[in-house]
Amino acid sequence: MIRGKITTNKSQYGYQRQKEREPRSCIRYKCGLINTIADVLRQRPGWTEVKDDGEWDFYWCDVGWLRENFDHIYMEEHVRICHFRNHYELTRKNFMVKNLKRFRKQLERESGRLEAAKCDFFPKTFELPSEYHLFVEEFRRNPGITWIMKPDGSRTDEQRDEIPVENYVAQRYIENPYLIGGRKFDLRVYVLVTSYIPLRAWLYRDGFARFSNTRFTLSSIDDQYIHLTNVAIQKTAPDYDPEKGCKWMIQQLRQYLIAKHGPVAVETLFQNMDNIFIKSLQSVQKIIINDKHCFELYGYDILLDEDLKPWLLEVNASPSLTASSQEDYDLKCRLLEDTLHVVDMEGRLSGKEKWVGGFDLMWNDGPVSRDDGQLDTVSNGNFMANTHIGCINDRKKNLRQLMKTASKKSSTAQ
Repeated sequence: MIRGKITTNKSQYGYQRQKEREPRSCIRYKCGLINTIADVLRQRPGWTEVKDDGEWDFYWCDVGWLRENFDHIYMEEHVRICHFRNHYELTRKNFMVKNLKRFRKQLERESGRLEAAKCDFFPKTFELPSEYHLFVEEFRRNPGITWIMKPDGSRTDEQRDEIPVENYVAQRYIENPYLIGGRKFDLRVYVLVTSYIPLRAWLYRDGFARFSNTRFTLSSIDDQYIHLTNVAIQKTAPDYDPEKGCKWMIQQLRQYLIAKHGPVAVETLFQNMDNIFIKSLQSVQKIIINDKHCFELYGYDILLDEDLKPWLLEVNASPSLTASSQEDYDLKCRLLEDTLHVVDMEGRLSGKEKWVGGFDLMWNDGPVSRDDGQLDTVSNGNFMANTHIGCINDRKKNLRQLMKTASKKSSTAQ
């Protein structure tokens, strides 16, 4: 039986119809990366790695492979792959901002300014060189503002051949970040999308805050150890302590913020983050090529300012799966194991689950109700996603119950 392989005689997006997915005891997988995901796949019961052109059911590929091969691939009903075809609509900085601006204008036309204001969570951004004159006009109008220049995306990303020069985005720098111990930090949060039409998105309870190694100041604007929180940069600092590291688990951050600001302010903060995830996904919902064979694990980078307002910095299609410590490795193993549970190649879930391992169903063609049937709301009465980011993650108990239910379902079917 052909499961997944490169072909040259199949039409684009030609799929063979099959019956409903049945439980599978043996999954053939390919992995194009050598990091934590390779370890997780290798240790998963009933999964077997295939090499070269062997038949596969599941492929964790890099975006380069996707760009070169997806249009020529033939996949049966059950096959799964870890990226959507044009994921870059959300993960290239210039495309993300373009889509968010368009979506905000759409909301203003259809629902008014109050609804459009819910998209005011990304710093003012201009694409260069195409918006150079607009940027210069803004720069002259507000001469005291600090801007940060970023490449709009990897040169190996989609559309590399259409870009004749290196493109950048000029983004207003958040000059009043929330500080802990005088140090700047940002948040890495994981969102799993299993469908865009209808939109079905899961939010992971675990995540982490990445701290700078040096106390924050605007007087040394060119010091990367002050302003950039990437671990790859911070670990090269002269006084970096590898045992101490530069990360907090997101549960630790939530407890710190509750102790300092109270539960109401912190709950509002995390609900505002939920809004960022949902609105950003909705901004590309009609643009992403929805394919039932695809899923995407996004890494969101969020910055808090001193008023506890969250700002979206960027979304990553290939968030780093390389661990910087044992704690980091354990977190990413749990994340990837639970991603595989949600994708459910084995066909064990009912499809009605709202909680799988560390993932909470955040959106299912609309806000997800709690187990008591109620919808979470904030003070202005707007419905919010039912998520628990930074809350206690009793994933083992949840997974034991799910597997127990799946086992009963399998026995009944037999």
